[in-house]
Amino acid sequence: MSYRGELETTRHAGHYSEAGFWRKLGQYAGAAGRELVEKALLMYYAARRDETPAWARATIYGALGYFIAPFDAVVDITPVVGYSDDLGVLALAFVTVARYIDDGVRAQAAERARRWFGDDA
Repeated sequence: MSYRGELETTRHAGHYSEAGFWRKLGQYAGAAGRELVEKALLMYYAARRDETPAWARATIYGALGYFIAPFDAVVDITPVVGYSDDLGVLALAFVTVARYIDDGVRAQAAERARRWFGDDA
């Protein structure tokens, strides 16, 4: 991630809260789509690992803060493209912290996604 991209992502960390994260996912999982929800879940569970360093957590919480923030570059209720900016921010952060997304994190995220979306891949 570039320095500018990292600054842009981490400046939203103050908007992150666990309650806000689960509320946003619960309300908008269907509209946001499985890909975005799974990326958000992967990062959420990666941030909870003891092995994940502070810089990676800051990146994750910045991306998740952007996802749950009440303001947005593209309004989330806009059909089709409303979550494209959220997915872009999550994808950028995901690539940056990918080494901390292990099989255990993937299993937790997959299980939670199955509860919302069923067994479809």
